[in-house]
Amino acid sequence: MTEPQRTRIAVLDDWQQVAQSCADWTPLQARADVEFIASPFNGEDDAAKRLADFDIVLAVRERTPFPASLSSRLPKLKMFGMTGARAALIDVAAMIDRGVTVCYTGGGPSGATTAEMALGLLLAAARRIPQGDAAVRAGRFQSGVPVGFLLGGKTIGVIGLGRIGALMARYCRALDMRVLAWSQNLTDEKATAAGAQRVTKEELLASSDVVSLHLVLSDRTRGVIGTADLARMKSGAILVNTARAALVDEAALIEAVQSGRIFAALDVFTVEPLPAGHPLTRAPNTVLTPHLGYSALEVYEEYYRHSVENALAFLDGKPIRVLSKGQ
Repeated sequence: MTEPQRTRIAVLDDWQQVAQSCADWTPLQARADVEFIASPFNGEDDAAKRLADFDIVLAVRERTPFPASLSSRLPKLKMFGMTGARAALIDVAAMIDRGVTVCYTGGGPSGATTAEMALGLLLAAARRIPQGDAAVRAGRFQSGVPVGFLLGGKTIGVIGLGRIGALMARYCRALDMRVLAWSQNLTDEKATAAGAQRVTKEELLASSDVVSLHLVLSDRTRGVIGTADLARMKSGAILVNTARAALVDEAALIEAVQSGRIFAALDVFTVEPLPAGHPLTRAPNTVLTPHLGYSALEVYEEYYRHSVENALAFLDGKPIRVLSKGQ
C-alpha cells in the first residue's frame, strides 16, 4: 500500500533570505515538504511551471504577481498565504472563486518602518549621502560630492496623510520643516491634527522643497502625479516615493530626473526587481532602494510566524486568518 504523498509548500519571494531565521518552521517541516525560493521567477510561465506541484504557496506581498492567469495554472493549489491583508499584485478573488483558501498575516510595525524609510531616503537625497559614501570608498573623500541642503526651515508636501503619511509629517516637523498636505479626501481637521496645513495639490507641488507620497494605489490614485504635476515642482525639489510606483507616471518621472530638474528618492518601481540598466539607475540625481519600506526584522518576524501558523491550521482543517471576497 503506497503512503499518501506529503503536502508540498513553497515559500516564495525570500529575496533577502531571512524567512528561515525569522520563524520556527520545524512543526511545519515535520508535516510537509517546505521549499524556500529566494530568487524571483523569470516571468509568469516560469512561475507556473515551478509551482505546478505545490499544494500551498506562501508569498510576500508586492513581489511575485499572482493574476488569475497564473493561479489558474496551478492545479494542486489548495491554500495561498500572503503577508499582510492587501496586495495589489495578487488577484485574491480569482483564487477564492477556484476554491483556494487565501490567508493573510498581520503587518507588524510596517507603517513605522515605511515612514522611517521615507525619512531615510529624504535625508540621503538632501545631503547626498550615497554620493559621499561612494566617494570615500573610491578614495576621493569630498571631491566630486555635490553639496546638499538643510531641511530645517524647508517645506515638505505630504500627499496622503493616513497612518504612514502622518508619521512622516511628525518626523519632518521634528526637523523644523513646514508641512503641507493633500489628498482627495483630506479635511482641515485631519490635517491640523497631524500638524499639517491642507492645501490644493497644485499649491503643494509648487510650494514644497520635498514631496513625499503615501497614498494607497487605486483606480483613483493611479498616475496621480503626471507630467504637469512634476513640472509644477520647484527646480531641485525631491520626490520621495515609498508607496507605489504607479502613483507616478514613470515616463514623465524619468524625463524629469534625466533633465536634472528634480531629484527622485525611490523605494518602489513599476517592475520589480528593477531591471539592470533601467533609465532610473543611470540618472545621477536619484537615490534608489530595493523596496525596503516594510522589510525590517520586526515585520518579517510577524509575517513568517503567522505564515507558519496559517499553514498548520489549514493542515488541521481549521484555517485561520482567512480572506473573503471583497476584503
